[in-house]
Amino acid sequence: MNLVVIDYGMGNLHSVGKAAEHVAPANWRVKVSANPVEIAAADRVVLPGQGAARDCMAAIDALGLREPILDALTNKPLLGICMGLQVLLDHSAENKGIDCLGHFSGEVLPFAHDQIDADNGEALCVPAMGWNPVFHRPHPLWDGIEQGQHFYYAHSYFVAPSDSQWVVGESEYPDRFACALARENVFACQFHPEKSATQGLRLLQNFVQWDI
Repeated sequence: MNLVVIDYGMGNLHSVGKAAEHVAPANWRVKVSANPVEIAAADRVVLPGQGAARDCMAAIDALGLREPILDALTNKPLLGICMGLQVLLDHSAENKGIDCLGHFSGEVLPFAHDQIDADNGEALCVPAMGWNPVFHRPHPLWDGIEQGQHFYYAHSYFVAPSDSQWVVGESEYPDRFACALARENVFACQFHPEKSATQGLRLLQNFVQWDI
């Protein structure tokens, strides 16, 4: 079995790759790659990323990765992480707007900069960085992960899908927002499982074992 972490030059790709290697069976091949042929041939694909949606989409197109990503979205297990979730929506409000891949209909919206933490009355920082709980709905990638477990986030935008049935995880900052979407062979999360200790590794292990 081959698992490819898509390399479009954004984010901590090798941390994701190392975490995937840690949970994958010994006979699996885990590779970080920007090669469209290798991505197309992979059995499972991880689409990670950090930074700006406009830069992300520009890199995907410049490297010829749009077609293999769209193909993977239709026929093999795909895990999106952080920006790898946001670019699966129709459109991001970032930088006056950028069209994305459109796998999930909906928008990517910014956190307001004037929100207050109800616990201490202080202004919440944007970007949101740190550990927040996840409240999840049934899905194989949550197996063995208790409600309210904390995962690591680093983001200024959040996804607002048009169909709530795709939302399989929510978090709070300070209001509830969708932090994980799933549809058929695709699962995508706003947090970073590769930075989220035991529960993050468990989610990656569940992805490796996911039988769609």
